[in-house]
Amino acid sequence: MNQTQDLLGLEKKLLEREEKLDSEKERLEKEKEELNKKQEEYSAKLQKVSGLTAEEAKKQLLKETETKETQAIARIIKEKEEDAKRTAAKKSQEILLDSMKHGALDFIAEYTVSTVKVDDEEIKGRIIGKEGRNIRAFEQATGVDVDLDEEGIIRLSCFDSVRRETAKRALEKLLKDTRIQPFRIEEIVNQTKQELEKVMLEEGEKIAHEVGVFNLPVELLSILGRFRFRTSYGQNLIVHTLEETKIGIHIASEIGADVNIVRLGCLFHDVGKVVEGEGSHVKLGVDLLKKFNIPEKIVNCVAEHHEDKPFSSMESVIVSIADSISGARPGARFEDIEGYAKRLRDMEEIAKKYEGVDDAYAFEAGRELRVIINPGRLDDAQTTITANKIREEVSSALAVPGEVKVTAIREFRAVSSESSV
Repeated sequence: MNQTQDLLGLEKKLLEREEKLDSEKERLEKEKEELNKKQEEYSAKLQKVSGLTAEEAKKQLLKETETKETQAIARIIKEKEEDAKRTAAKKSQEILLDSMKHGALDFIAEYTVSTVKVDDEEIKGRIIGKEGRNIRAFEQATGVDVDLDEEGIIRLSCFDSVRRETAKRALEKLLKDTRIQPFRIEEIVNQTKQELEKVMLEEGEKIAHEVGVFNLPVELLSILGRFRFRTSYGQNLIVHTLEETKIGIHIASEIGADVNIVRLGCLFHDVGKVVEGEGSHVKLGVDLLKKFNIPEKIVNCVAEHHEDKPFSSMESVIVSIADSISGARPGARFEDIEGYAKRLRDMEEIAKKYEGVDDAYAFEAGRELRVIINPGRLDDAQTTITANKIREEVSSALAVPGEVKVTAIREFRAVSSESSV
């Protein structure tokens, strides 16, 4: 009985609580409806006051927010740009300075003179020969000026480095030979000239391997080897090319450019200077590389390194910058050397165009021009007249200071040999 009463009492309490919850829920629903009604009334009043619909107000708010944030973003971007410029300027200076250190080379300037050491001063007498015939034959065959005045060395002077190298190698061979006479001198010199092609191939391989380039065509390597005997404004082309290539490779590595394109672009950028033909060295270089089917990006580096064409790639810009760094550093180039060599070459070319002239060599810094006459085409009288004409044209065409001495050499030789059975 008591349990039943307890259950009935509990049920009554639950029903009372449920009624109370329902009543509270109903009250909250009414309040929610009143709030929504008030919100609508408030929104209507806002729209009436502002003259905007809710959608228009939303757009206006978004626009104002966007404008405000855009200004903030622009200010941040500008600050970052200025910071990037300061950092970039400093970083670019570091890259260039570091690149220049990588391009540093040990080199002794050798513009117009080579030396050959001699252990015995008596050997100079054999080089001179009876009445000076050996030294005359050597100078005539090589086109260099021989100076024996300094003790322990023989100086070979010539503006043309190929002639000077030929003379140096020929003289070293003659010093080891007991038969020093005009015919032997000419034989050794001619032999050395032929060997020089092999030397150029070796030099070409050296410079290519030095910068990490392999498997180039043999003909192209021989052309690169001519750099050893060519200067540009007094700067040896091998030195300039090695220096520039090392600088270019380092810059390309630092900024993420294609290192191999820069490497080959730097290696070939001045190849036109050792190629015979008409036009600028840029055009001659481009034509040569196209002949060997070198990739277009590398050809473009050569075509654009003096800005004859607009830059087509980051690699072209790097090649141009590296070239400028190498050529513009203090002491790298001397304008006078280039002008001096050109003047002497022009003197020789003037003489060579005359009929009966086999060859011509400029000596004594252009104060003397030795002309080799073909004895079968000109006699003594015609030789004298030709020498005077050459002297007059050289003096007027090149405005050479001082007196120009033209020495015409006309020598007839008859060789008879008898063989025994």
